[in-house]
Amino acid sequence: MILAPGITKAGEGLDNIAWNILGQTYVPKEVSSNSFSWHATLPPGTFVPPHIHPTQDEFVYMLEGQLDVILDGREAVAKSGDLLRMPMGLPHGLFNKGTRTVKCLFWVAPTRRLYDLFWAIHSMPEQTPAEVVALAAKHEVDFLPPPDAQ
Repeated sequence: MILAPGITKAGEGLDNIAWNILGQTYVPKEVSSNSFSWHATLPPGTFVPPHIHPTQDEFVYMLEGQLDVILDGREAVAKSGDLLRMPMGLPHGLFNKGTRTVKCLFWVAPTRRLYDLFWAIHSMPEQTPAEVVALAAKHEVDFLPPPDAQ
């Protein structure tokens, strides 16, 4: 995939794509073999469970709201204007524990199989945790067991 020049307009995604991923809305903004970015809307109570990208660096730029974050076993809070940096191999999880919707821009480098994973999750008839975890493992994302299962 080669990066196409142009502008992805505010409120729009590539090819008018909007994915439902675990109760969140992801709108892809850019994709090439070198990087992949998407706008994410995380309603209150939603989260991205702790996981590892063994082949990608991941970043989140906070636009609105606040996320409780677990980075390499340590707790932190990310607010509007903050940038989360999550190097490949670093366990991380994101949680909207507040009452406001969070809006942020995610990106990973390189893209690897994440774009395909989001299509696959979005296309699932029902997004059960076990099926999402199994599918993610086939796309180079390793979810971690809950703390009480370790």
